[in-house]
Amino acid sequence: MIFEFLQAALLLGIVAAGFLAVKSEDLLKAVIFLAAMSLLLTSQFYLFQAPDVAIAEAAVGVGLSTAIFVITIKKTERWENGKKN
Repeated sequence: MIFEFLQAALLLGIVAAGFLAVKSEDLLKAVIFLAAMSLLLTSQFYLFQAPDVAIAEAAVGVGLSTAIFVITIKKTERWENGKKN
């Protein structure tokens, strides 16, 4: 009972984080939502008794790709509402 509820909550969280990442207009917020989605997906993999896949998702999805996105966004200029910040 609790296991099914936890899986449903994680699934809803994954879908919500993915939706918010797509709809976010700020790139940094989108990257944070993607990292949250990967973290929830890591938890889901662990619940499915696939710890090797969970570790790989945590290392690549949460760690490496988030760091690459943040560094890339930091090296670009921000343009919001037609004005350079």
